[in-house]
Amino acid sequence: MKATLRQTVITVAILNLGYFGLEFGVARAIGSVSLFADSVDFLEDAAVNLLIALALGWSLARRAKVGMALAALLLVPGLATLWTAWAKFNMPLPPEPVALTATGLGALAINLTCAFLLARFREHSGSLTTAAFLSARNDAMANIAIVIAGGITAYTLSGWPDLLVGLGIAAMNADAAKEVWDAARNEHQAAKA
Repeated sequence: MKATLRQTVITVAILNLGYFGLEFGVARAIGSVSLFADSVDFLEDAAVNLLIALALGWSLARRAKVGMALAALLLVPGLATLWTAWAKFNMPLPPEPVALTATGLGALAINLTCAFLLARFREHSGSLTTAAFLSARNDAMANIAIVIAGGITAYTLSGWPDLLVGLGIAAMNADAAKEVWDAARNEHQAAKA
């Protein structure tokens, strides 16, 4: 089971790293806060899954420490989003809606694939696989919001839907970080007992 999990998280890491490059490029080209936030999140997911692959053979106490570090890592995309949103807040120019929507749909396909791959391992290695699964699940929900923002942007020609979705992604990452932190803290207490 451990070898299958390791292979799965490496596959998920590769998928995330590949889409990070594509989405980051599109985000910069069209000036999208939500795609920027999501692309940084893809990079974070790649790092999380690579850390999981490395930590699978470790003790419960050591995995709990990695889980706590992953909880902190989950906050990085939210902080990057807040920085980008702040820069765009005074002048929320709309991103190109077709590129926004198409890139959001591609991200949704990648994240649904990753969530599906990770779902069967969700309870296998405590906070580590919980982190990976929650991240993929939350990202799929964020991608749906990006697609909706693309449609609203096409209709209104406003930059606000993109900006608001970007801030929503930051909030979702903060909630996932708290869930992973709680799971890691419980593992840490179990390891002490």
